[in-house]
Amino acid sequence: MSEPLLTVRNLSVDFHTARGTVNAVKNVSWSVGRGETLAILGESGSGKSVSANAVMNLLDIPPAEIVSGEIFYEGEDLLKVSYEKHRALNGKKIAMIFQDPLGHLNPVYTVGWQIIEMMTAHGRPADMARARAMELIIRVGIPEPEQAMHKYPHQFSGGQRQRLMIAMALMLKPDILIADEPTTALDVTIQAEVLALLKELQAETGMALVLITHDLGVVAEIADRVVVMNKGEIVEEGSVRDVYHNAKHPYTRKLIDAAPGKGEIRLLDQAAPLLLEAKKLCKTYGNFAALQDVSLTLARGQSLAVVGESGSGKSTLARTLLCLEEADSGEALWKGRDLISMGRSELLGVRRQIQMVFQDPTQSLNPRMSVYQLIAEGWDIHKLMPDRSKRRARVIELLEQVGLDAEHVDRYPHQFSGGQRQRIAIARALALEPELIICDEAVSALDVSIQAQVIALLDDLRQRLGISFLFIAHDLGVVRDFADTVIVMKSGEIVERGPTAQIFDAPQHPYTQRLLAANLDPDPDVQAQRRAALIHA
Repeated sequence: MSEPLLTVRNLSVDFHTARGTVNAVKNVSWSVGRGETLAILGESGSGKSVSANAVMNLLDIPPAEIVSGEIFYEGEDLLKVSYEKHRALNGKKIAMIFQDPLGHLNPVYTVGWQIIEMMTAHGRPADMARARAMELIIRVGIPEPEQAMHKYPHQFSGGQRQRLMIAMALMLKPDILIADEPTTALDVTIQAEVLALLKELQAETGMALVLITHDLGVVAEIADRVVVMNKGEIVEEGSVRDVYHNAKHPYTRKLIDAAPGKGEIRLLDQAAPLLLEAKKLCKTYGNFAALQDVSLTLARGQSLAVVGESGSGKSTLARTLLCLEEADSGEALWKGRDLISMGRSELLGVRRQIQMVFQDPTQSLNPRMSVYQLIAEGWDIHKLMPDRSKRRARVIELLEQVGLDAEHVDRYPHQFSGGQRQRIAIARALALEPELIICDEAVSALDVSIQAQVIALLDDLRQRLGISFLFIAHDLGVVRDFADTVIVMKSGEIVERGPTAQIFDAPQHPYTQRLLAANLDPDPDVQAQRRAALIHA
């Protein structure tokens, strides 16, 4: 191992709340050397992001308190330097990519202005800053880079916003890059490109990379060493290969065993009655064709997965089927009735039967409402569960089904991690006992063990209650485990469709083959073989 560039030693962080003190990080130590990649692996609430935020001096004090510890960068304890010096280091020497890009991009400025401002704030000339911004926007895979410079954050997909955050972090060529779930929102091909870009930049500059993640495939692809955290403590550490093949702690083994893509592929029940049908749906935004003659059918109890890269039309399809977007042409039928021509009151009744879990819970959960209010809101709208004394118990039951518990009932969305917020959104969708749930990247932000738990819950609901799922995802391992039919979309069109086994074992379209080739395996040896095969190809 190279000489440490950044060392965290015996760090302990508490959070003081109205309910008492939470020991978020307990005596944690780790280091990373120049040119090295350290992965910090663990579930939501394990303390991964808290320790990273302490390095960046981004903890809110209070309620946070750094109880003990040291953080050394180039021999100097960052916990003892002035605010001004720490601010000068942030971005220039130590940069960070955050989990929630929309929460860290200013909605009232263009992304070009924000990326350029990153450099000019550190004294770089504006023309140099613009040239560097264009270079990085191209390298992280944003289409039409010149036009992208003049767009606002809301005009990009979730995956594209994350790529813009990566471009901003790399503007000043930092010594250390801390990446907090940097590829969670990305489809597999862009994820592979971004990880390759990070490795390429690391090789060029000697940058150290601290990768916070719950994705074992990402760890296998890019990391040299891994630290496993659980409940604020490090429970295991070592080389990626050694930890994967010789995990000693039960928690580490649980994470490895929960990795998706290992189960049996489901077979479709051909006799199930039809629930949803789309016929030649088209939708354009200006000159951009988001949907082009898209047709599909979905039967009761079926799980239909829609896969494709960001901007392929997956989310537009979901929103059009729910009449949240108006189709230019085509039909969307629910039990034979045309959703597009329905009146408002009739559509409201149907929406109780069709629920949606959106990609970004930060935007879909009202920040002014408690978890109880968010889940119970649907009962008020649809005049259900009039006995309010039973509501709280039902809310707790729903939370427990998605891996949360009673203590979370009265909290607000900002008090949860991204993965926990997504679980709340899933619980809210389940509250109305729908016949169809449209999941738009609903499990992409979840840790592998919680992801496995939620997928098992959804599968149980499908088998017991006959609930159908339209499952939009970029995690092909989850798709393989959960879906019985797969549709592959590219540039607003369906390029391939078929049973899950057929798509995964014998893909016909070159685009489908490329998606499958870019999928990451949690086993570092298997992933190394895949990487070598791709390089050879």
